[in-house]
Amino acid sequence: MSHRAAVASLLCAAAGLLAGCGVGAGGDGGSADVLVTRDFGATEVGKASATGIPAGETVMRLLQRRFDVETRYGGGFVQSINGLAGGARAGREVDWFYYVNGVEADVGANERKIADGDRVWWDHRDWSTAMSVPAIVGSFPEPFRSGIEGKLRPVRIDCARDAGDVCDEVQRRLEAGDVRSASKALAGTDVGPETLRVIVGTWASVRADRAALLLEQGPGASGVFARMNAEGTEIALLDERGRVERTLTDGAGLVAATRFEDQQPTWFVTGTDAAGVASAAAALEEEVLAGRFAIALEDGRSVPLPVRPERP
Repeated sequence: MSHRAAVASLLCAAAGLLAGCGVGAGGDGGSADVLVTRDFGATEVGKASATGIPAGETVMRLLQRRFDVETRYGGGFVQSINGLAGGARAGREVDWFYYVNGVEADVGANERKIADGDRVWWDHRDWSTAMSVPAIVGSFPEPFRSGIEGKLRPVRIDCARDAGDVCDEVQRRLEAGDVRSASKALAGTDVGPETLRVIVGTWASVRADRAALLLEQGPGASGVFARMNAEGTEIALLDERGRVERTLTDGAGLVAATRFEDQQPTWFVTGTDAAGVASAAAALEEEVLAGRFAIALEDGRSVPLPVRPERP
């Protein structure tokens, strides 16, 4: 059995990553937001906010209170939301996946408890190209502000030597989102398993990082539907099947997140050159990132990833 097939079998058996996995302890009187989308956030299905959440509330119960939900596998796996079901579409596998504070969950939604301030996001997507998309940017300023599983995590900005004032700008934008104590360090230094990182710099200067190398391997490895070339001069923008839709060069930026092994998610504020990195840093705003898995910056304009094919 191939590695891909083995992972698929494990996920199907666990009914976890393929459609409903959940986060930390809740408490009476808490609040949470729920967003439901399809096709990597391209289309909104619905959204809701909840207050006065009872202690022990789970991601599944919160969803069921506000949407029409059908489940499988003992109630831990979402089969459909508002009539939109998992299965096959045009010969490719589609299912429901969920994130809490921008981090893909690794337990069933009926096990994941809600913490105060959580942002829960369900997305119905094609998983043929990327079985796992471990982290997304569309819940910014989460997970930096509230943490993961109800626990705040240290936040560190890893600054490449060529990042200069852009690193200061990233820190200011995190602080504007009520993110506490974001510290700065040179990229490449050791990081513990509890630390959330934001890596800032041109791709050529940050690509040696182990998490960064995943982006050069494509969405099957990183969950990011963009691929940098080794020289750091090009960003290939991919569609949901992993096909190159177009390629950006001078002045191109990227804001994306992934996860390396057992580390916490790593975010990238990067680009093909200094102008691209600056445009990526300027995009660190809730209004720009909301509902996006990742974004590229083209002439200062944000391009949602994966790219929707341009057809006549």
